[in-house]
Amino acid sequence: MTNYLPHILVVDDDVAIRDSLKDYLGENELRVSTASSAEQMFRVLEDTVVDLVMLDVRLGARDGLQLARDLRTSSGIPVIFLAEKCEEADRVMGLEIAADDYITKPFSNRELLARIRSVLRRYRAHVSESALPKASQRRAYRFAGWELNLMTRRLSAPQGRRVALSNGEFNLLLAMCESPQRVLTRDQLLDLSRLHGAEVYGRSVDVQVLRLRRKIETDPAEPRFIVTERGAGYMFNAEVSALS
Repeated sequence: MTNYLPHILVVDDDVAIRDSLKDYLGENELRVSTASSAEQMFRVLEDTVVDLVMLDVRLGARDGLQLARDLRTSSGIPVIFLAEKCEEADRVMGLEIAADDYITKPFSNRELLARIRSVLRRYRAHVSESALPKASQRRAYRFAGWELNLMTRRLSAPQGRRVALSNGEFNLLLAMCESPQRVLTRDQLLDLSRLHGAEVYGRSVDVQVLRLRRKIETDPAEPRFIVTERGAGYMFNAEVSALS
């Protein structure tokens, strides 16, 4: 099974720090995007799914603490603050407001990597132990290296390639991600995927399944994910994680 590389967003107005971290973290099995401003940060967050934000406390004229507050109002993405100096009051405020960790510049890349991995482990443990987030709070589903972005309605293959989906294909895959490893009848899939109009006939589900298999299966004739349960329906045979 292909593992999905955690996606880190580095937000810092120092180009040397951005480039250095992108290179180092990229060499250590992390996918990295960068931003030099609050505006760029929110554009990246709107366009793709991010697992952790590394945020400069003093981002030009903007206050990183306030940006973290803004981020917390809409997402539970972990945040690690980067700071030029470690004033105790700033550190305490950052941790109380939003940050999952706080590291002072200059820092050791190895230490930073260890902290990132620690925060990601805690976040995954928290997500797995808590109830599944409400549908309105979910940002994406992931399975076997694939990512279904609910905000942009985009599907990304394990190597990052985007796979175009029709509206019906997206809704069908979403329905399956919401009920993994459960046998769903054609009628259930019809209801859950909200196919309508010209697509109301049960056999249209089979057509949508065939089209979706061609896009996500290595061998559509021997499907790994969308498995036919004869006489019953289909089962999405994958471990699915939901990101809130």
